[in-house]
Amino acid sequence: MMKKQFIFCAVLTMIILGNTLCAQHLFPVDHKATKETVTLYRSLLRTQSQGKVFLGQQDALCYGRYWKGNPDRSDIKEVTGSHPALLGLDFQPLTHEDKAYRESETKRLVKVVKDMYKKGGIITFSWHMANPVNGGSYEWKNNPQLAVKEILPGGRSNAIYQSYLRKIGDFLSQCKGSNEEAIPIIFRPFHEFDGDWFWWGKGHTSPEEFIQLWRYTVAYLREDLGIHQLLYAFSPDCKFQTRAEYLTQYPGDDYVDVLGMDNYWDFRPDGANDPSAAALKMEIVSTIAQEKNKIAALTETGLEGITDPKWFTQVLQPIITKLPLAYCMLWRNADDIPTHYYVPTNDHHAAADFKEFCQSHAIILLNNSTLIYNSALK
Repeated sequence: MMKKQFIFCAVLTMIILGNTLCAQHLFPVDHKATKETVTLYRSLLRTQSQGKVFLGQQDALCYGRYWKGNPDRSDIKEVTGSHPALLGLDFQPLTHEDKAYRESETKRLVKVVKDMYKKGGIITFSWHMANPVNGGSYEWKNNPQLAVKEILPGGRSNAIYQSYLRKIGDFLSQCKGSNEEAIPIIFRPFHEFDGDWFWWGKGHTSPEEFIQLWRYTVAYLREDLGIHQLLYAFSPDCKFQTRAEYLTQYPGDDYVDVLGMDNYWDFRPDGANDPSAAALKMEIVSTIAQEKNKIAALTETGLEGITDPKWFTQVLQPIITKLPLAYCMLWRNADDIPTHYYVPTNDHHAAADFKEFCQSHAIILLNNSTLIYNSALK
């Protein structure tokens, strides 16, 4: 009898423990995350588990190849009939040295965020951050100024970096829904850090300093500023070849919700590309995300100029639909650089292929999203 009771108690303990662990995995790393942020997180996990992918584009509702600032317009919608499910934006204007530009762009960004959220879409922000040491460019070649060590606690520019983070906090305080709820956002700081083109990139700081900076940034936003509407996305460029290389600067499971990758290099329009390499790297990312119960994403990608008229169905689609992957974000369609675009317009030779790609059962646009913020998912 005692033996049966022991076995029963052991099994019950395992069930309770298992349920507890599963419940923990349904929450972001911010344990005080708003209910809308938790709902977004669970929607992404659910979509990933169903073998579907939210499709996004950077600045999609802000401008396109032939236009800028038109309300309720996107190049994706003009080809497919729907806006993308995910909109990429950037915190870059918040720390711009030109006050007039900074204020006007901040106001515009708040409106764009509110409009996309009202439509039911997902918002993600990267940050091409001005160098806090001297206010210079985020590009290393235009401003070769070491900064990471200087903006950490004890560094000479830590106070300036804190002021940058407070600007993000001020901006987010304005991003509210119709019920005054904080709009959830996927924040992707220090992206492409395994390249050397940004001041936070490879060669300009050590892996240890980078990890410290990431943890400090998340903790300051979360604990000092009380911001609880963010999911945090970790996204190197595609320089890694192995799991160990991908995780070299990983800040830890308590600081990351989304594991991603930016990849243009393996899809270069010069023909010297290797989609099979992109597929292998995406598999590494997705596998690690599954093991860690995280969200996986292709956080930036695309073929500039779309020189291959079948690129979407024959190259991109097989890569992103064979793996558990929550979202894929294509880069922007510039209105002022004729060759810089990643989504076809109706007059482009890849338009039909892109439309076919978007009609796949695996691809989710805004019109066929499954109520991302539905209270039933909370």
